[in-house]
Amino acid sequence: MKVAFLAVTIALFVQSDIQPTNSAADPYQTIKDWAKMAEGRTWGSLSAVEIDKDGKSVWVAERCGQNSCLDRATGQMSPFPPVIKFDPSGKLVKSFGEGMLIFPHGIFVDRDGNVWVTDGQDNAPQPARGEAPRGQASRGAGPVGPRPGATKGNQVYKFSPEGKLLMTLGKPGGAAEPDYFYQPNDVLVAPNGDIFVSEGHGAGNNRILKFAKDGKLIKSWGKLGTGPGEFDQPHALAMDSKGRLFVGDRNNNRIQIFDQDGKFLAEWKQFSRPSGVYIDKNDTIYVADSESESVSRNHDGWKRGIRIGSAKDGKIVAFIPDPETRARPEFTGTSAAEGVAADAQGNIYGAEVGPRALKRYVKK
Repeated sequence: MKVAFLAVTIALFVQSDIQPTNSAADPYQTIKDWAKMAEGRTWGSLSAVEIDKDGKSVWVAERCGQNSCLDRATGQMSPFPPVIKFDPSGKLVKSFGEGMLIFPHGIFVDRDGNVWVTDGQDNAPQPARGEAPRGQASRGAGPVGPRPGATKGNQVYKFSPEGKLLMTLGKPGGAAEPDYFYQPNDVLVAPNGDIFVSEGHGAGNNRILKFAKDGKLIKSWGKLGTGPGEFDQPHALAMDSKGRLFVGDRNNNRIQIFDQDGKFLAEWKQFSRPSGVYIDKNDTIYVADSESESVSRNHDGWKRGIRIGSAKDGKIVAFIPDPETRARPEFTGTSAAEGVAADAQGNIYGAEVGPRALKRYVKK
């Protein structure tokens, strides 16, 4: 009877396929050139955007004017600092991390103002053409790390607000289970100091790791799959006021919700294909979809863009559509925001990989 009751309970919190949620109102206007880069520097791809503890300044981790801070032809690291802070006017006020990060992917600012960044790639030679293609890797094929020749990358860094390195999680170049990491996507620090990292960007492990504040591994959960507590690209992390952990399970086109011990609580599909997830202090949830009907064809009918709603009940109240038109069926890239954050005034920031831009959205 207990097993049957558990199955029924889980079924109540797992949504069946639902209709695309494309029709919510868009009460925002776009500010394209809000943030000013340093002279002589242009935007690269970025998926990492976060709000400072002051509630109004903005942190990003940008890929050095390209889509990587590593020149794979020469093996040289870019001289540009990838971790950047802008004040509320868009003025650059801090930058650091040069020579440290290959592929900055996720970012989080903890209650003390420290800046955490995930480095989602390594410096190993690229695989031969046709080796470990994306589709096979996302189905469980491919390496679980480290790759031969990798000596840097696949780690998580904790910086002070001034840029001093305070902690590093993971082995340089990556490591296979039970060690870590291979393709860490995002990082989040709970109010009590516990650290959560999501791992798996199309190859290797698909799991969540939980660490104590001193960096000691407490537990991990998840594997490749579609069931409750299973993942296919756990791409983004967020936490609501109740302490529930929201995981953007991207290639499964859903958000999964857990308690902090990894107990499955619910599944939400109405926020589309989640590349980025952010929850503010009012439990407003912002979810960025940068891949439906372009990179991903397992989610046709869903429009790319940012969906805004309530983390309490899952209701969507607004939708900022991707400016890339649906009239281009040949378009196959990522567009619109991949990373997303919102400041204390409700202004929204979208970090774009394909267009290589940081957009600001303000109420009309």
